[in-house]
Parts: sequence; C-alpha cells; structure tokens
Amino acid sequence: MITEIESLLRPNVVRMKPYSSARDEFSGMALVYLDANENPYPVDYSRYPDPAHTALRGKIAGLKGLHPSQIFTGNGSDEAIDLLIRLFCEPGIDNLIALSPSYGMYGVAADVNNVECRRVMLRASDFDFTADSLIEASDSLTKLIFLCSPNNPTGNLLSRAEIVALLDRFAGIVVVDEAYLDFAASPSFAGLIYKYPRLVVMQTLSKAWGAAGIRLGMAFAHPDVIAAMQKIKYSYNVNSPTLELALARLDREDEMKRQVEEILAERRRLADRLERLPVVVKVYPSDANFLLVKVADANAVYDGLLRKGVVVRNRHGLDLCDNCLRITVGVPKENDLLLEALNRITGL
Repeated sequence: MITEIESLLRPNVVRMKPYSSARDEFSGMALVYLDANENPYPVDYSRYPDPAHTALRGKIAGLKGLHPSQIFTGNGSDEAIDLLIRLFCEPGIDNLIALSPSYGMYGVAADVNNVECRRVMLRASDFDFTADSLIEASDSLTKLIFLCSPNNPTGNLLSRAEIVALLDRFAGIVVVDEAYLDFAASPSFAGLIYKYPRLVVMQTLSKAWGAAGIRLGMAFAHPDVIAAMQKIKYSYNVNSPTLELALARLDREDEMKRQVEEILAERRRLADRLERLPVVVKVYPSDANFLLVKVADANAVYDGLLRKGVVVRNRHGLDLCDNCLRITVGVPKENDLLLEALNRITGL
C-alpha cells in the first residue's frame, strides 16, 4: 500500500535501493571491528561515525518531545533543504515556492537541482504573506513551499494562522525553517507534525546554541519523510567531532537560554540607540538575533563601517530591502563599537 508521503516522492527514489555502509548492517557494540577497512590502530577518529546518529537523535528527541524516527540530523540546514528538493521535485518538471525576500539557499538549491523556484513577494507593509498568495502561485507541479519564520533578512515571524491555513490547503510539502525561533516569543511548529504529515520543520545549532562552526542542522517530520531523507543522504554525512560537540552543546541548555536573554536585551537596546542616529531611517521590528535597518545610503554606510573594521550584511538590492543593512546583535562591546562607527559616518 502506497503511503501519502510515498505518493509525493519521486518514483525513482521510491524504487531505489539505498547504499548500505558497513556500520548500517549491525547495531550495538562489538569486540572487533573488521568490516569497514579502517586503520586498525587506536588513533583519533580512525573509525567511521555512526551513520544513524543514534545518540544525537535520541538526545534531540528528549529535548523536543519527539521520537527519533521523526528527526533528521545533517550537515547544516542546507543539507536538509537539498535533500527535500531531491526527494520531491523532478528536475526540469516540478517547481517549488519561496517567499521574497527570504533565505537565499532555497533558490540556490533549486537551481542546482534544475527545479524552478517561484518567488512570491512578501507584503511591503509588514513583511508577511497570505496562504492565498502561495496557493495562487502554485499548480499541480508545485511540490514544496519553503517558509522561513522568523524570516531572514526581515527578522519577523510569519503569520501562524496563514501557515496553518496553508497546511490545510496545500497538497505538497510545507517546510517551516525555524533557524531563529529561539529568539522569538512563539511556539515551534514541530508540535504539529503529528497532525500534518506533509509538514517539515527545520532548526539548527548555528544560532541560539552558538555552534555555527560544527554545521549541525535538524529536520522534524513524519517518520516516512525522515526515512526518505535517511535513504538518500550520504552515509557518513555528519562527522564524529560534530556528533560529539553537538551532544556536549545540547547538555548546556541553561547556558543557551541565558545567552538568548542577554541577546534579546541587547536587541532592544541596540534598536533604541540605532533609531536615534541621523544616518538611520528605520529599524524594523525583529523576532530574531538581528535587526534589519534602513539607512540613508546602504552602500556608503556599509563601506564606511568596513573602513572602521565593522562588518554587517548589505541587503540593498534584495526585494523590499532598498538601502537596508542586516545587523547581527553582538555582545555589548561590539554593539557599542557599531554605534560609535555609525555615529561618525556623516555627510549622507
């Protein structure tokens, strides 16, 4: 019997037999490992990592109130994005939808896989969307819709009611990217994967957890979706040091929450101070760990900050982001250096 998820998958993915690594073929511990052609001497990381990430997925399951079968862990969220496109979109035929402006990797991954990426503009008034606008942009070949909430680079949460309406109406896969959710006063959509088998929720250790350098992304979804992602991923997609560091970092949840509170306090202070500067036109409300800031001349301000040793992200040229800079909230000393540098930029 074909399941709902199997009916959405590319037929070749359903038919394919996945590669089975040596470590996929047994579970538990052994006295002697002579199965994977590894260097037998006890040097650091001479053995392959666990391809199923069993300990890590179990740890995340406990933190998120999920079952390990509902969790995918990969090389950053970008791997999950790419895998989902390869699972559900037939190259040169199917399409996906992303909002604009939003995270650029949805479109890049679509281009790499020869899949049309249809852009639906956010409302200029509040950087939000309606389910109607996405349904109208879709057709029978639309297999995926990507939503980033809080959105990058605008910083705002998308309407929860509109996302739920989309889940109720869209026949394909809806992906909610929650990379910045720890900085927002909103519950995760992960709790809805029990109700909506076509919902995929992405999170990461790169932002609030302070582990961008280890590249560990997570996806939460119906077990059939996770099984399909596991089926086509590279066997050892997450290396042993990353698995170890991720487990250690997840043991420091109290520290993460404390740092998030400090970042939120600095976000409020930074927004208030920025609004007083002559060079700043507008500071947009944010539910993330960054601010989208409209200035008099984004290119000139960006170059001026660079000359003073301060690096921000110039978003001028993106849809709805004319003369906007995206500024990450740093520690108080860094934010003070930014403010001082901006205060010295004159003549615009």
